Amino acid sequence: MRQERTIFPGDEAVDLMTLGRRVRHFRTARGLTLDDLSAATGTAPSQLSLIENGKREPRISLLGAIATALDVAVNDLLSEEPPSRRAALEIELDRAQRSAHFTKLGLPQVKASQKLPQPVLENLVGLHRELARRAREAIATPEEARRANTQLRLAMQARNNYLPEIEALGEEMARKAGYTVGALTHHTVARMAEQLGFTLLHVDDLPHSTRTVTDLAHGRIYLPPASIPGGHGLRSLALQAIGHRVLEHTRPTSYADFLRQRLEINYFAAACLIPRSAAVGWLEARKKEKDLAVEDFRDAFGVTHEAAAQRFTNLATEHLGIRVHFMRVGDDGALYRGYENDGLTFPADITGAIEGQSVCRRWAARTAFLRRDRATEFYQYTDNPAGTYWCSTQTGTTASGDFSISVGVPFADVKWFRGRETDRRLTSTCPDEACCHRPPSTLAERWVGASWPSALMHQHVLSALPAGRFPGVDDTEVYEFLEKHAPRA
Repeated sequence: MRQERTIFPGDEAVDLMTLGRRVRHFRTARGLTLDDLSAATGTAPSQLSLIENGKREPRISLLGAIATALDVAVNDLLSEEPPSRRAALEIELDRAQRSAHFTKLGLPQVKASQKLPQPVLENLVGLHRELARRAREAIATPEEARRANTQLRLAMQARNNYLPEIEALGEEMARKAGYTVGALTHHTVARMAEQLGFTLLHVDDLPHSTRTVTDLAHGRIYLPPASIPGGHGLRSLALQAIGHRVLEHTRPTSYADFLRQRLEINYFAAACLIPRSAAVGWLEARKKEKDLAVEDFRDAFGVTHEAAAQRFTNLATEHLGIRVHFMRVGDDGALYRGYENDGLTFPADITGAIEGQSVCRRWAARTAFLRRDRATEFYQYTDNPAGTYWCSTQTGTTASGDFSISVGVPFADVKWFRGRETDRRLTSTCPDEACCHRPPSTLAERWVGASWPSALMHQHVLSALPAGRFPGVDDTEVYEFLEKHAPRA
């Protein structure tokens, strides 16, 4: 999915700077002065100087006259490539001094003239690059990350968690590699990589800050030797790496851009593992039988329960006409991930972020931890201030603790699902503190002033990303890894 280029303020000026530097380059290469070019074109030297300094856009007729005088084609003047390294540095300095973060400093601009010594120019550009890098690093704070994640979640909510362009790409690639029905095999994933000119290789020394590493120079995608904790199967990891290439991703320019790319590659992997046409046909048949179940969807396509639940949210509204919500909740009650377009109100902080917030103790996402038999899905109706909802919940365990995966719908849509006959029904009045966040008065009287708990810090919510070429990635470790594994001549 090609990302459309956005025209930012300053781009036009930079284009004129490139044009001006190319005019100057060809003029000086011909040994001409501004007066010489003025005489040849009938334009005042002062106007030509403005053009060379990127401060005036020449008319087409004047541009043609300049090209004739310099004995070059007009296209040579309009090329987007700077004519020399010095010109590239001059253009970069001009662009940096037009940026918002430099303007805020209130410092005078340095004119990138021919009289500016090359070492000074190199030094200034280097300082501006570092200034921009630190500005990018600063926005990857926990607060900014949570804001960006919230904006992305709301954007997906407005689209019913559905990206038709990526759906089409995933389906096309899987079918072209030989997929027909059922689970996508590892062999088919390898063939998908081969379609793009890549080979999948499994290694046991991937850099700690990465899940996969792609060697663009030699056409290799490095994967771990076995699935990593948390349900990330090897097929999904390989497809995410392939997704970066198919979706034509470039280096993230912000944490929001990083999150968008992560969402898109996860969506691409899901669209390949559970292709739309096969999935919709399967789901429509089960809906007709009023026997929809995430656990069956999971088994039919050979994915994790969480992957099946999230994939169901992609397709439920657009293709089944069912509004839905999804949650991943830790055994401490913290909401790790959530989506809804059915009106369910998630707990949120003042910024609108839901990650790390404590869900109601009476929701199925938490009551499911209390049952002894966790092998099958757990069903529950919950009366909320927004209405009555039904949830199907499955619990699991990782090295960091237990978690639950819930998929739910409003009462009106429960008729399509297996488990609707459950008689388990609770009432939640959250966000009212009296619901479950305020202890009963008898307990409060007994223990207030007689206890002192030490709180557990949610590192996943508070940690900032380390700096790197990509957010959270250790560049040195990655480059050393690639050097170690690169094929030798």
